[in-house]
Amino acid sequence: MLGIHDFGLFLAAGVLLNLTPGPDTVYILGRSIAQGRQAGVASALGICVGSIFHTCAAALGLSAILATSTVAFAAIRLLGGAYLVFLGIKMFLDRRKHLSLPANFRRRTSAAAFRQGVFTNVLNPKVALFFLAFLPQFIDPASGAKLLAFLLLGLTFVTTGTIWCLLLAWFASGFSERLRANPTITAWLNRAVGSLLVFLGLRLATAK
Repeated sequence: MLGIHDFGLFLAAGVLLNLTPGPDTVYILGRSIAQGRQAGVASALGICVGSIFHTCAAALGLSAILATSTVAFAAIRLLGGAYLVFLGIKMFLDRRKHLSLPANFRRRTSAAAFRQGVFTNVLNPKVALFFLAFLPQFIDPASGAKLLAFLLLGLTFVTTGTIWCLLLAWFASGFSERLRANPTITAWLNRAVGSLLVFLGLRLATAK
């Protein structure tokens, strides 16, 4: 459909990546614990908007490159694969066993939580690089509907991520206590996702 292949693998990888504690998780937990559920939900929605921005930017940019040069797009896919391998190894070797949860924010309104969520996500170059590296792996360069394929994959990833972020905000206290009470959960998630990213990167590099 639309030149998308291995959609099941994409969906599974996206869900696992969303579950991995990272800056978005820390931000949502911090806002939720410090200011309550409403601010946590606003933070999650702000991050969602930022992710939609990255999805559209990646879809438009990569589709334009693919339309002009399949060689350039192939180079982007290979560089993206290398980046995923790098991220995977880095996550696998990460020794963190706890999350540092911020408790104070300069502006404590829900609107401020939403805006900061948007800006935190949009202005994070690592998020942009991830979208550029991750999405092309599941698109057939010969597809005649590449833009729609990119948008569908990106919005699927954003949807699963938003559902997780909203659940995180809604049950923030319980999640934060569990994440902190079990000293190995973050390390194991990092290893699982790191292994997955290395697999995806190597799979791309060896694809014919």
